[in-house]
Amino acid sequence: MEFRRISNLPPYVFTIIDSLKVERRRDGADVIDLGFGNPDIPSPATAVTKLSEAAENDRNHRYSASRGIPKLREAVAALYQRQWGVSLDPESEIINTIGAKEGFSHLMWTLLAPGDACLVPAPSYPIHIFGPLFTGANVREVPLTTGEDFFDSLVERFEYSWPRPRVIVLSFPHNPTTTCVDLSFMQRLVDFAREREVVLVHDFAYADLGFDGYKPPSIMQAEGAKDVAVEFYSLTKSFSMAGWRVAFCVGNSEVVGALAKLKSYLDYGTFQPIQIAAIIALQQDKSRCCNRKRQAKQSSDQKYSWE
Repeated sequence: MEFRRISNLPPYVFTIIDSLKVERRRDGADVIDLGFGNPDIPSPATAVTKLSEAAENDRNHRYSASRGIPKLREAVAALYQRQWGVSLDPESEIINTIGAKEGFSHLMWTLLAPGDACLVPAPSYPIHIFGPLFTGANVREVPLTTGEDFFDSLVERFEYSWPRPRVIVLSFPHNPTTTCVDLSFMQRLVDFAREREVVLVHDFAYADLGFDGYKPPSIMQAEGAKDVAVEFYSLTKSFSMAGWRVAFCVGNSEVVGALAKLKSYLDYGTFQPIQIAAIIALQQDKSRCCNRKRQAKQSSDQKYSWE
C-alpha cells in the first residue's frame, strides 16, 4: 500500500535516538541522554493543582475553542507586554496551538503550496524542514554561522532563488547550534522582509534560556514586525510543561487569522482544563517555575480568574 505523503519520509531522528537509548539501558549501560530535550523539572505546582480542579468540573469536558479561551489569550498578551514590552491584541494577534510543532506545521499549510520555496537555517530542528516539505514546497537551506554572515547568506540565497521564497523560518536561540542574536539583527530581518514582501516565522522555543545577562529578543520587538512576522511561544521549556502541549502563534493578524481558519476545521483546541491551568502558569513569576525550592513554597490556594 502506498502512503503518498510519507513514502519518502525518513524515520524521525529523535525516535531513533530514543530507541538506541532504550537498547543501551537494557544492556545495563549508564546513558546520558543528549537527544530529546525533555524537561525533567516538575511543572508549576499551582498549575497542576488547577488542572486537577478544572478537570473535576464537568462543564470543562465539552469542546473548547480552537483559538484558545479568551482569558488564556489575554494572559499571553500580558506576558508579552510584561517581558518584551510588546502590545498584542488577544482577539486578532494571538492563537493557542497544541504545541509549537502542531502550530508550525499547520501554519506552513496556510503559507505554502507545491512549487513554493521556503528558506530554513541549516542545521535545523527537524520540523522546520519537514513542515514546509509536507506542503509540497521546496526548502532552501541557509548555513547558520554567526550573526552577520548568516544574514548575508540568507539575503544571497533569497536573491538567487527561483521562485522567490514566500517564507523564511527562524529560531533564536537556535536549536541545535545555540546561536543567539540581538534585537538589531531581528530588526534587519524585519526590514528585509518588509522590502521583499516575505513572511518571517520565528520559533521562540528557547525564549527564556538566556545566560550571563543575555535576554533573548522577541522578533515582535522589532519595528514593523507585525507587518511581516509571526512568532511561536511555548510553555514547554519556559514553564517545564512539555507534555501539556501548550503554545501560541502571535503577531501578524492576517497570518494568525489564516491559521485560525485552518485549525477551525482540524481541532477544537487543547483540553480546556489544560488551558485554564496554563493561565495560572502564565500569570505567575516564571523564575519560580523552574526552581524546585521556590516552587515548594508556592501557595496552592492562590486564586486566579480564567472565565
